[in-house]
Amino acid sequence: MTLLSAPGCTCFALRRLTRTVSRLYDLHMAGVGLKTTQFSLLKHVAAGPQPMAPLALHLSTDRTTLTRNLKPLLEAGWVTLTPGADARQRIVTLTDAGHAKVIGAKLAWQAAQLELERTLGPELIQALHGDTASAMHLLTPLLEEKSHANHA
Repeated sequence: MTLLSAPGCTCFALRRLTRTVSRLYDLHMAGVGLKTTQFSLLKHVAAGPQPMAPLALHLSTDRTTLTRNLKPLLEAGWVTLTPGADARQRIVTLTDAGHAKVIGAKLAWQAAQLELERTLGPELIQALHGDTASAMHLLTPLLEEKSHANHA
């Protein structure tokens, strides 16, 4: 096995970057009473009612984390959980109050997005998006394969 000449731990570098970017967005979102993670979740649920398992998969998280992240949104009345086709399934639905929250938060998100784009520049933003998509394309099948192997 050979290690690439990466300057340090890739996981740490990526986590550091995402924490820094999240702090910038959270500073903007604080004015509307949301965290970036909450806004992202509300935006995904705004696309339409969704069962928890596919929503967790789409968000690249597990059901336990999704349940924990939904708790404050449920308490605020921005989403509801209703029974699905079978007793184990729960459908996440945006409420009218949640829809209003998403609309109100869009301007804060846009301000954060613009500030990040102005600071990093369009070339770096494009590269980050492209590199992230490429990495996800390569890592997703690997993780699925390892997950299936661990459950076999």
